[in-house]
Amino acid sequence: MPKLALITITLSAFVLAVLIPYLEISDTHLTNPDWPSHARLHDAWQLLTNGTLSILALVLVWNGSAPRLGIAIAMIISISFLISLTLGPLYGGSMLNSDGTEMAVAGINVAVVLVAILTVLLALSYRAVSAHTRNLR
Repeated sequence: MPKLALITITLSAFVLAVLIPYLEISDTHLTNPDWPSHARLHDAWQLLTNGTLSILALVLVWNGSAPRLGIAIAMIISISFLISLTLGPLYGGSMLNSDGTEMAVAGINVAVVLVAILTVLLALSYRAVSAHTRNLR
């Protein structure tokens, strides 16, 4: 198994199953009293779905049973985020917290950069795993 795939899927799972829930289980997101209860339900659902799918992807890559499927699952999550961000103006979505703040460095949202980098690394990993699989035949 290419090391890039193992490292990338591990990083992806950490971000989606640990880091993002840690950041979102807060007054700016999941427990925000200003959010409608329905929005909080959707946030909890999104956190649980992305976290469990990330763990599934991690297992599929690390045990070698279906590494391309695992990487594809992780890519679906990250690409869905990027598409949601792009379509944000259509539905009033934004990376700004309800208090108008955001996690940015030099005016660039950290989460957007992180997910974009993860998406590229996942695509490279998928390619590396595909080449590795062809070489085993």
